[in-house]
Amino acid sequence: MAGIDKKNLAAEVREFLSTRRARITPEQAGLPVYGGNRRVTGLRREEVALLAGMSVDYYIRLERGNLSGVSDSVLEALAHALRFNEAERAYLYDLARSATPSGRRPNVTASRVRPTIVRLLDSMTDVPAYVRNARFDILAANELGRALYAPVFDSPLFAQCGPVNTARFLFLDPAAQDFWTDWDKGANDSVAFLRTETGRAPHDKALTDMIGELTTKSDEFARRWARHDVKFHRSGVKNLHHPLVGDLALPYEAMDLPSDPGLRLNFYTPEPDSREQEALSLLASWASTGTVVPSRPSRND
Repeated sequence: MAGIDKKNLAAEVREFLSTRRARITPEQAGLPVYGGNRRVTGLRREEVALLAGMSVDYYIRLERGNLSGVSDSVLEALAHALRFNEAERAYLYDLARSATPSGRRPNVTASRVRPTIVRLLDSMTDVPAYVRNARFDILAANELGRALYAPVFDSPLFAQCGPVNTARFLFLDPAAQDFWTDWDKGANDSVAFLRTETGRAPHDKALTDMIGELTTKSDEFARRWARHDVKFHRSGVKNLHHPLVGDLALPYEAMDLPSDPGLRLNFYTPEPDSREQEALSLLASWASTGTVVPSRPSRND
């Protein structure tokens, strides 16, 4: 979604709903299939309408982008018919809110990290941690977080100007292919997270400008953006290759900061007595003594 204007919003609704119904077959939805020649991938509009308990004309109106004034019960029926997960359901509600004049409230995003949060980061000496916004700008990090993400912090992309941004690094710096051992998953997730944020904060010009930049400069980003996937960023396992300590599988948590809208605290917690814990301890020791951490990962060293 490149902006909040009516035309772009309608196009986003149309593409989002049509791509969601294209992934569900009649068999998966429990519907009979008559004839062997279907001209559409997935469900037809009339099949979605049947599953959602609404008229075909009304569903066509929704898929054309007219979500203004749509009730929660209709949104719930649509989400159920299209088998939305939690993130997709939330995104649908965000689109409907943007389509309703009374619901178009600007989302305020904190622009700096408060001193108390910086002190919290600095006190977390045993785990890598950083604070980022929804655009993937890293606004603050502890010593171990900077050491773990040295390839990102030292990327030539950010040599002249910041902020350091993991999405830009992922799609615009070739070193990202080495740093993320599962680059495809990282790329898919990052794009889905950004798509989710466009629904939550459609007025964020910096966000839409960055999406426009990545779409223009990266075919990989543009291809994934066209899928209209959405996802929440809460927890999981990050697979990284660090130039000093090698491959790491690090469980992570991403926690919203309630007093700082739009900011998230990310931290990595390795399993006790694991190779990852040992590697992070070694990395922390090097960082604390001022040892220069190589920033260009290479698996051939």
